[in-house]
This record gives sequence, C-alpha cells and structure tokens, in this order.
Amino acid sequence: MRLSIRHTTHYAFSQPVVHALQRLRLTPKETQGQQILHWDMEYDNAHPELHYDDQNFNHVTLIAVEPGASTVTVTCQGAVETQDHSGVIGHHAGHLPLWSFMGQTPLTRPGPKVRALIRDLPAPGEDDRLPFLHALSNRIREEVSYQTGATTAITTAEEASAHGFGVCQDHAHIFIGAARAADIPARYVSGYLMMNDRIEQDATHAWAEAHIEGLGWVGFDISNGISPDPRYVRVATGRDYRDAAPLTGISFGSTEELLTVNVAVEQQKQDEQ
Repeated sequence: MRLSIRHTTHYAFSQPVVHALQRLRLTPKETQGQQILHWDMEYDNAHPELHYDDQNFNHVTLIAVEPGASTVTVTCQGAVETQDHSGVIGHHAGHLPLWSFMGQTPLTRPGPKVRALIRDLPAPGEDDRLPFLHALSNRIREEVSYQTGATTAITTAEEASAHGFGVCQDHAHIFIGAARAADIPARYVSGYLMMNDRIEQDATHAWAEAHIEGLGWVGFDISNGISPDPRYVRVATGRDYRDAAPLTGISFGSTEELLTVNVAVEQQKQDEQ
C-alpha cells in the first residue's frame, strides 16, 4: 500500500524566542515492510542544524529556532510504501541491547492496577508468549477505555490504569509495563495510521511491540485491538514515549503558549507522484 502523509506542527510562543533547539523524530524508518519513497521537511522561522540516528535507529533532525521568532511551523510530507507482515518487524536492531527493553521506566513502571491486569492470565512460557500478549492487549482495551483529553504526555501507565481511561500512548505504556513484568522485552512505537473514516487527524498514533523468540519484534495496537497492517507507518521507537516523541526541545526567553498538530494520511494511487 502506498500512503501519502502530511504532518504539520505549529508552535506559538508567548514572547519572542531568544534561543531554542528542537529535536524532531519525524522521518519514517526504513524497516521490514516499509520503504520511504520520498520525504521532505520544511521549516518556517527555524533551520536544521544536525541530522543523526539515535540509539534506537530513529532518524533525528535538530533544528534551531530563529532568534526573535514568535511562531515556528514544521511541515513534513511524503509517501511511504508498506506491506502486510501481520505486525512482525523481525530481528532486533539498534545500539541498545535487547535486555534494555526489559527494564521499567517512570512512565511504564507497573503498580497494583497494572499488575492486576495480568494476575489471572496464564503465565507465558517460551512457546506461548504470542497468545499471552494478545490476551494482554484485549484485557487492557477492556479495562482502560479510550478517552481523549483526560491524560497528558507525562501520565504514567499506573495512573491511566487507575483512572480506567486514556489514549493510545497510555495503552502502549500499560502494555509495555505489563509485558516487561512478565519478562518479555517490549518497546514503544510512534507513527502514523491511515484511518478508515477520515483523512485529517489531530495527532500521530502510538502502539507497542514485544520481542518473541523466533519472530523478533511483533506489533500490538492496543487501542484498536489489532496488530499493525499496511495502514501503519513506523516513525520512531524507544523504551517509552520520551524516546520516541515526535518533537522535544528547550527554549530561552520564551514560554510555549500553543502547540497545534495536523496530520493527514491517505492511500495514494500507484500512478500518482
């Protein structure tokens, strides 16, 4: 499937910027089942300083905001060819060893509520981890309803579980924390999803991947109850949201006032350029 993507991020600052750097993880990965056909990034009131691949093989662009700017706009657009591998990404790659995805982070660390989700699930053996993970995904979707505007980027897996609601980021963190508690390596994924009912979206998407011996990394979209298919585009991965956040940074002489995101994902016909 060929997907056309346009992603616009607009920052408005309360005062003109003296100095600001922004770290962007907005370039899709070249991985199994996914090929970048073209990808362009444009900046309004900012310019790129550095490009590099981080410890998770995420492509990072470091941009500097022009001094005195009160707004910044970053526009990404391109096309990605995807294939259906039933969510299987395959062997582990990156500078971090596999065992690093076994350790909990402040965002994924399970408490009583997260541990309760796996208490009555059969303990996974080496040969039945896949059924366990599907059961875990279903349990989270049943117990933690999808609700926008109720959690933030710093909401932890335990907090979302206790509230009983959250968004895709929260579902992913709960799944990761529970999988690691069951001695299964797991990681966070940020990216794009082509929706069936609309093109325009107001956020990127997030899901999780778990590592299974013999298969490698396998994706689980807990919020939608499926494994990723050709409608999904992987952009960044990490131990939690902080490692894969589309945009992070620091600024001096200004306070961030407003962040607006617009994402458009649609299928592109093969004869379109």
